[in-house]
Parts: sequence; C-alpha cells; structure tokens
Amino acid sequence: MSQNLAVATTDLQCKVNNTAHNADEFGFERLVLRRGGRFTITVNFMHREYQPNDEKISFIVQTGVEASGAFEKITFPLSNSLAENSWNAAVVSNVGKQLTLSIFSPSTSKIGHYSLNMVCLTKGQSRIFNLGEFILLFNPWCSADAVFLDTEGKRREYVLNDQGLTYYGTHKHILSSAWNFGQFERGIVDICLKLLNNSKNYVDNPKEDFSKRNDPVYISRIISAVVNCNDDNGIIMGNWSNDYSNGIAPTKWNGSISILRKWNESGCRPVRYGQCWVFAAVACTVLRCLGIATRNITNFNSAHDKEQDLKIDNFYDEGGKPLNLTKDSMWNYHCWVECWMTRPDLNPGYGGWQVLDPTPQERSGDVFCCGPSSLKAIKNGDVELKYDTPFVFAEVNADCVSWLVYKDGSKRQISVNHQLVGQHISTKAVGSDEREDLTHNYKYAEGSEEERDTFNKADAKLNSPATLENTMTIKLNASQANPNGKNLETSVVVTNNTSVVKNCRLMLCAQTVFHDGKPIQECGWKDLESFKLGPKEVKTETFQVLYSDYSKSITEHNQICVTSLVIEYDANEVLVAKKVITLENPRLDIKIIGEPVQYREMVAEICFTNPLPEDLDHGVFYVEGAGLTEEQVLQCPVQSISPGQEVKVRSKFTPQKSGLRKMIVNFDCDLLKDLKGSKNVIIKPCHE
Repeated sequence: MSQNLAVATTDLQCKVNNTAHNADEFGFERLVLRRGGRFTITVNFMHREYQPNDEKISFIVQTGVEASGAFEKITFPLSNSLAENSWNAAVVSNVGKQLTLSIFSPSTSKIGHYSLNMVCLTKGQSRIFNLGEFILLFNPWCSADAVFLDTEGKRREYVLNDQGLTYYGTHKHILSSAWNFGQFERGIVDICLKLLNNSKNYVDNPKEDFSKRNDPVYISRIISAVVNCNDDNGIIMGNWSNDYSNGIAPTKWNGSISILRKWNESGCRPVRYGQCWVFAAVACTVLRCLGIATRNITNFNSAHDKEQDLKIDNFYDEGGKPLNLTKDSMWNYHCWVECWMTRPDLNPGYGGWQVLDPTPQERSGDVFCCGPSSLKAIKNGDVELKYDTPFVFAEVNADCVSWLVYKDGSKRQISVNHQLVGQHISTKAVGSDEREDLTHNYKYAEGSEEERDTFNKADAKLNSPATLENTMTIKLNASQANPNGKNLETSVVVTNNTSVVKNCRLMLCAQTVFHDGKPIQECGWKDLESFKLGPKEVKTETFQVLYSDYSKSITEHNQICVTSLVIEYDANEVLVAKKVITLENPRLDIKIIGEPVQYREMVAEICFTNPLPEDLDHGVFYVEGAGLTEEQVLQCPVQSISPGQEVKVRSKFTPQKSGLRKMIVNFDCDLLKDLKGSKNVIIKPCHE
C-alpha cells in the first residue's frame, strides 16, 4: 500500500434513501432519514481501493452542539452484517476504488441534524474524512419506534399529508376551512428542529433537554410549549382582543409556512397573531415534519374550567342579559391536536392518541403548555394521570350551570346541562375531505353504564351539581344557513308541560361574541312582560336581529349569541336557553385553467360576489398551496365592490409537486374579513 486511503467523493444517494425512508417529499438535495432504518452510501477513494485485511474503517455520527455540552457522538466499526439494536455499518460491495456501505440507525436515536465521518486506520495512522450530513426523524413506519402507526393510510394522512382542514362554527352548524401545513416546504424541517433549541427547557439546561431528544412524549410536550411564546422564544403570540393593528389577524393565515418562516427570519421573535386553530395547525405542521403522526382536532362547546370544579357557570341578570362574573368560559369551538405514540411513562394501555393543546390557557409545571394527555385516560376519567388530564377532561365533560343574579347580588341556580360541553369533536377523515366525528373516543355514549362509571369516578374528586326539575321547557331555533349581510331570523319555543296557566315574562337578547364565548356588544333586545301559556300550550315567539345592528360589532368569526330568559310569576320558575349562530360568508369560487402538469404554468381564476348591502373597499386576495405556489398577494381589480357585484382575479403558478394538491385562497377587505376558499387539484407528474 503505497498511499494512505483517502476519500475523493461521497454519494449519499439522497433520492434512493429519502424515498426508501418515506422522506422523498423533502426533495433530494439533502439526506433526510427516519430512525430505525438502514441507508446506503457510496464512498469513492482517490488513489486505491479499500483493503479490509490491511486496514480498518469505523464511523462517527454526531448530533447536537458540542460547545454547549448538549451533543452526542457515537463511534461504530464497519462489520460484515447489520444489527438492529445500535448504530452499525456493513459492506454492500467493494469494487475498485468504490466502497458501498449500508448504515443502520437504532429506533431510539435522537432526532436532529447529524454529521457522518469515516475514520480510516492504516498501519497505525488514523485519518478522518467527513462524508456528509443528514437529518434523522421519528419513524412511524418502524415497528420498534415509539411513534409506530400500523396503517399505511393513516400514515399517509397524519404524517405525509401537507394540507388539511380546520373546523369551526358551532356544534349545530359546522364549517370547514383549508389549511396549508407545508411540512415539506423549503427550510421548514430546519426551522422545526431549531424550535427545539428555543424551548425554556433547553435554555435552562441544554444537556438534560438534549438527552431526551429521542423521546416523543418529551418532544411533543416541548412543542406544545414553544408553539406559543408565553415562556420562551416561541412561534406565535396569542391575541383575542379583536385589535390586530400591530400584526396579522389570526383568520388571515392560510397555512403554517409563512408563520414558521417569519419566526425564523425575524431572529425567533414571536409572530403576531394567533388563536387556537393557528396554534393547533402550526403544532400539527411541526409534529408531522418531525415524524410524529398528528391530526387537527376541533371540540365544539369547549369548556375552559379555570376553577377546576368540572363546571362552567353562566350568570344572567333579571333582564335576561348575560353577566361576566366568572373566570370560567365555554368556547364555541376550540382546537388542539392529537399525536400518536406509546406511553412508557404510564401503565400499559394508555398509548395511542395523545392530546396536545398549544394554545396558552393555563400553566402546567410553570409553563404554558398542555399534554400529552392519553385519550384513553380522558375517556375513562383517569384524571390523575399525566399530563394535564383533568384540564382536558373538563374541556369535553364539564357541566354548564346557569344562575339568575338578583339586584341585591344574591344568586339562584336555574339550570344544569350535563351534555352541552364536548360536542361533535371533529377531524378531517383519512384520505378525503369528509369530517370524522371522534366524540366517541373522548367519552362513552350518553346514558351508557360506562358513562355513569366515568362520571362517578370524576365525582369522587369533583362534585357535579344536581339537575333541576322544571314544569316548562324552552328552545331557541334558527335556520341552518344564516348569510352574513341579511337580517338574522330566530325564534323561541316555550312549552307548558302542566295543566295550569303559566303567567310569564319572556326576554330575548342578542350579542355579538368572540369565538371563545366572550360578549362584544348587544345587537338585539326584546322584552315581553306579559307572556301567557295555557295548559299544555306550546307558543312560539320570533326574534329578528337586524344587519344594521350586528354589523357594527361583529368580528371575523361572524358569531352572534342569542339568549332567552323566561320567568314564571306565580311559582317563580326560571328558564334559560342560549344559542350561538354563525353567519355564513359566501365561498370563493376557484376555477383551474390549463392542464394540471408538474412544472407547467397554470392559471387559477378566483371569483367573488359582494353579499352585503353596502360597498366593500380595499379588497386583497391571498393565494398559496403546498407544492403549487408560494404565497401570492393579488389586489382586487376594482377600488370598490358594489352590493351584488362580481369580481375576478387570476393567479399564475407552476406546480412543483405532483399528486393531490390544494390551492387555498383568502379574501380580505374593510367590511368582510378573511373569506376562505380552496380547490383540490390533481397534478400529473412530469415525465422528462
């Protein structure tokens, strides 16, 4: 051997390896791998071939930041065969100056950026060659990985799908909006890994935090904390004030890509602003990007139980108007995520879907985060199990208790509703844009023996109030579709279940509200001091809320809360009913022009018609789609849109990826905020 072994070039075989590791959506410019699998590389030597009888080769993989002490360096030799319980390498072929190797990473490896070095020992002399770098992620395709998910359809939906839906509205009128997760877009995986080093845990103790980078339970809890910015250099600042003048309104976002890039490019300063669906969707992007199967969840009538007594109190004055006398609230809808993993930190049986809620609501261990909380623990009322199970249990199970507050300040309980909280818990179905109802995963069927056992278990810690018996019933009704820009028509139906006359007072109050249930402004009122019901009589009273009254204060969530209060004079019986109504904006019409082929320019025509009885000014269209186009900002072609007028804009784009893609459009103007539209497009692959 006249010359030492020296490396000329290395082929990391990015296309072959990324494809084999279900990471081809990241592209082929760099090596992206999933732990618990093997990958193949080819080393080309300069002067001569590798001679295994005369020299030894070993490898060093390193991840982390050595200067901070938060790093790991692993050395392993070149052998004749691969083992699957540690880092190791074996020869595939050794022909001439070309050595092809297969390297295996264990399923318990830390995720992150890695460097790969080869050590050549010849006649006692050692030389180190850098072969390249790679990214290692969790692997839901590997049965030995803690995030293993055994169904390919679910893996494709919850890990590989870079687009999805978020649900909003009310439990009686569920609406959906498309979201661009974009976990495979340029630079996103680096941002997601960078996020881990900005957590409070890493800043306080880098070594301890880094030692847990292989644990999905720990990583998911960190993500729950750093998606919000309340305790660290997190991504999003929350804002529920309706004043977004110093940032971007939460409803304006179409996806996670712009948010993550904005955070990264600003030097990790929080992006303004987000609310629950934004926090959840960004967390979904990060977790899917890191390789943890994750799905977006919307819970309708979601309790925020600050008092931790498993009940939400609602107070009304003697005029039927809601009063703000409690820290508790019931959000008309609230979003979080579920992620899939084993739970070795709990007793057997609690693995599977885990709830994570990144919206900063309450502190958990001195940090604004929530979860992971086992879905099985929530359903079975095992509220003593970590993490934050009592809080999530209350979100879907708390009782709603209504109180009448007299002028002297005294209170009277008037009703208890055990079923209102936790309705139609929803996610996007696997492989389609249909809605899947997951309520049965969170609680047993109403009235079943299992449901009673669960509540008895919870009652051992938190006493639920008793249900009151009434001689009358009350129900509020509204149309299924209530268009924004029109007067809102509602009615209340009061039933006398007795054989005696009921002399009552009926009051109706309408308020514009935020989606978290907090009132904004009264926009309608009706008071009938003489409302008589004969024996067994059913009486209906209509209630109209004028557009001119609600338009002044309605938010981009388009929600109005109607409350009805009935006071029966003789027996002093009190009834209350409440209904939240979501006004519908018109959907944007999107038409694709041209043959949908990868790398070929296409056009999307977007059409909007003004539904309001007044002019709309300052219209702007925002267009984006993972694999289709980066975000485009298109100005409205006219300065002012008259009532009933139709406007059209065209967006040119060149698809970069094939397969099913989703174009997402947001329209914003002075009086209508953030109308959403989306269009599925199947892009044919380019055969070059």
